[in-house]
Amino acid sequence: MSGRAVWRQWLRPKYVWRRSVHNLAPKLAAVAVAALVWLVATADRRANIEVGYDVPLEVRDTTGGASRRAVSGLPATVRVTLSGQRSRMQGLSASTVEASVDTTGAQDGSFTLPVSVLAPDATRTLRVLPARVQGFVDSQTSRTLAVTLSAAAPPLGSLPRYTLTPGTVTLSGPSRLVRTVSRVISQPLDLGPGQKASSSLVALNSRGQPVTGILIRPAGVTVRRTDLGTLPVKTVPVVLPPVPARLSVQSSVTPTTLRLVGPPAALAGINSVTAALTYRPGTFQVTPTFSLPAGVQALDSVLIDLRVTVKPKP
Repeated sequence: MSGRAVWRQWLRPKYVWRRSVHNLAPKLAAVAVAALVWLVATADRRANIEVGYDVPLEVRDTTGGASRRAVSGLPATVRVTLSGQRSRMQGLSASTVEASVDTTGAQDGSFTLPVSVLAPDATRTLRVLPARVQGFVDSQTSRTLAVTLSAAAPPLGSLPRYTLTPGTVTLSGPSRLVRTVSRVISQPLDLGPGQKASSSLVALNSRGQPVTGILIRPAGVTVRRTDLGTLPVKTVPVVLPPVPARLSVQSSVTPTTLRLVGPPAALAGINSVTAALTYRPGTFQVTPTFSLPAGVQALDSVLIDLRVTVKPKP
């Protein structure tokens, strides 16, 4: 049969119908088996799975106004569990999920608000932990403070001098935190004469505890030691003048030693310094003076607590 005749047969509906229903049962069985094999082979790929991600928590605030607002006290991340087909979930990461809390309109002070999650297409959000977060909204402020130098203890016989660049820094952040800062100090450095180095900064409150959650600009300073090295410095003990026989004295000296600077020859003859004070009955504090040789100066201030009583007559 020629090719033209074959095509002519397939154009006749009766012929097509006969060919279609010929061995219909085996054909349907074959299709069913193929479909079943496909379903079994792709079941694992089509099955939904659950995956958890630690997603950074973002803050949205469009309240506006003249002053900026700062939000603190929130967790850095929330745990988001998504559901979706395995093939879809394998291509996701925490960066493809968005978690946010909207503080727009929240009054200054503490708040508790729900966490909103924007999941990728073809996935479903199952759980968010925590679903609601607590925080604190506050106006953001800034202030300028001088930097306090913190240096390693100098060796005996030296009097190091330092410069700081810059000498002041700007603190910014929630006003309730910024206003607790009493000073900003540099990290201690052990520098030799003429050396310089960068030092990071720490904000401290009135109790000497670090204040976190604020921004310090710049974050560090340059510390330069400007002295040329060892100076003629000598440390000697502080002694009190003799107590009159009729008096009884209880005393406390702070510090118990005094640093002196001066010509080496003059310092060599000094083994102690005597505080110039007058004893009188009572309890009092005194900052004494010292009689020192020409060219010698005291580097420290001494405070003496005295309790003087008159001895009873025998």
